[in-house]
Amino acid sequence: MKELWNQRYSQEEYNYGKNPNAFLKEELLKLNPGHILFLGEGEGRNAVYAATLGWKADAIDYSEEGKRKADNLAEEFAVKINYSVRDFVAFTPTENKYDVVGIFFIHIEEEPRRTLFKKVIEALKPSGKIIFECFEKDQINLSSGGPPKPELLYSLEDVVSEFIDLEFEKLSKEKVFLSEGSGHFGEGVVIRFLGSKT
Repeated sequence: MKELWNQRYSQEEYNYGKNPNAFLKEELLKLNPGHILFLGEGEGRNAVYAATLGWKADAIDYSEEGKRKADNLAEEFAVKINYSVRDFVAFTPTENKYDVVGIFFIHIEEEPRRTLFKKVIEALKPSGKIIFECFEKDQINLSSGGPPKPELLYSLEDVVSEFIDLEFEKLSKEKVFLSEGSGHFGEGVVIRFLGSKT
């Protein structure tokens, strides 16, 4: 996985653009800045955006090339982010540390996913939030991004099961037009979820 993403991120173009995920932007603008964690953060667009709003932004990804580009992007926007190169799937964050955890387009096998998301929920402070967007199973028929394996895509039932311990504020399957660099471009089918720790 590290080699795959290092290769993808080695080109100077930002694969998923420099602008933040649209759903993240919509939700962060409603919140007071605090401490936020991004898993599988890639080239840094979401963490850098959060930092421009005053958030203390932690980011984790496999890729040294992703970190290089994220650091360059942070410099471009005159902010600082804390980007750690490590296996985010095996990562265990500190409990009760984060006001928000952002999960965007993380598509991994079911068992490690369940384990990771359980740890992420434990990392939230009371009233902390998960902001989540990933490809729904119907994305398999589209060419705008996402893995070619249906078992790595999500159903609404999957998301309910993963985050059943949270208070649901939003859960929807949506057809959207993605314009996130060349990596996510065109009509897509996503699941958007917002949940809070009680």
